[in-house]
Amino acid sequence: MKRRLVIITEIISPYRIPLFNGLARDPSVDLHVIFLAETDPGLRQWKVYKEEIRFSYQVLPSWRKQIAAYNVLLNFGMAGALRRARPDFVLCGGYSYLAAWQALFWARASSVPFFLWSESNRQDIRGGLSFVEFLKRTFLDECSGFVVPGRSAAQYLLDHGIKERNIFTAVNAVDNDFFSCVAARARGNAAEQRNKIGLPDRYLLFSGRLVRQKGVFELLAAYAKLESGLRQQIGLVFVGDGSCRSLLEERSQLISPGVVKFAGFVQREELPIYYALAEMLILPTYTDTWGLVVNEAMVCGLPIIVSQAAGCAADLVTEGWNGYIVDPTNVGTLSDVIRRLATQPELQASMSMNSLKRIQRYSPDEWSKGIVHMLAKAGEVRA
Repeated sequence: MKRRLVIITEIISPYRIPLFNGLARDPSVDLHVIFLAETDPGLRQWKVYKEEIRFSYQVLPSWRKQIAAYNVLLNFGMAGALRRARPDFVLCGGYSYLAAWQALFWARASSVPFFLWSESNRQDIRGGLSFVEFLKRTFLDECSGFVVPGRSAAQYLLDHGIKERNIFTAVNAVDNDFFSCVAARARGNAAEQRNKIGLPDRYLLFSGRLVRQKGVFELLAAYAKLESGLRQQIGLVFVGDGSCRSLLEERSQLISPGVVKFAGFVQREELPIYYALAEMLILPTYTDTWGLVVNEAMVCGLPIIVSQAAGCAADLVTEGWNGYIVDPTNVGTLSDVIRRLATQPELQASMSMNSLKRIQRYSPDEWSKGIVHMLAKAGEVRA
């Protein structure tokens, strides 16, 4: 018998479409997705790939405004949308929007199990305000169960008193087939691709928003600490955009010798090219619930240098095996591990193979299996 599952999530993210398509193919699931908005133009420049959607969905009417540091999104018609969808289960991706609370209240009043898709982790620097923590605690207490992407998110819930039997894992994933195929093509004509988009022969790669919380200034400083002879051989490429780009560009001009390139925001179609031709991905973030760029880089065969704050670190990176886990505040150590990898091609090669091995277990199909397992076990939660 099919179970009617309604997923509530913020926007039509290109990262989520392959996951939802995979789940919709499962014969035991009748999937409907409610998006709170098509996109967030003030924060993200992603294309909206509606033509790739293979599941039932709707986009709620909404009003969005940036007020100081807060991204306010208000929706209309959540209760009606749920009533018409007639779910057996609701899975909600977060609790920071009013619509999530409306969905929670509707589900509790309608005796429909309500699960939270939770990616928060202990290392995240956000939060801490007493009122916010009170609201979070209230929301968690009302949920029937929880879906997490990995160990850090699970531990976060355990620390908040959630019973282990109410926590289910559905691994975070990207479209592995797409990234690996495009990366393979790029490596097949590497010289042409480098010339086309102006890439150095050798380079370190950062991919993400250019904001202080991502550790971009620490990465630039770590690159500057490399010996001048090494900087002559290997560049640093920033893929992404953000409020710190101008200042980063200004500071990068003080580094000589060395090549620092700012590629700007890159859409999904070209992104695997930057991964494929790089030597490693470096994400010295101070706050990241997961870090899907690490999935993308591993699918393209890169060693990973990631900070301990990233939610994915505990699951995807093993120290010295396929990368290194660093303290983002320690620029010296970050520079040391970059140097170690950049000067040992054999180590790079072995870490590359290990990244490819591990990331096979983090696919859209595996995510779908986690959700299906949750639905099968839903009757046992909160016992």
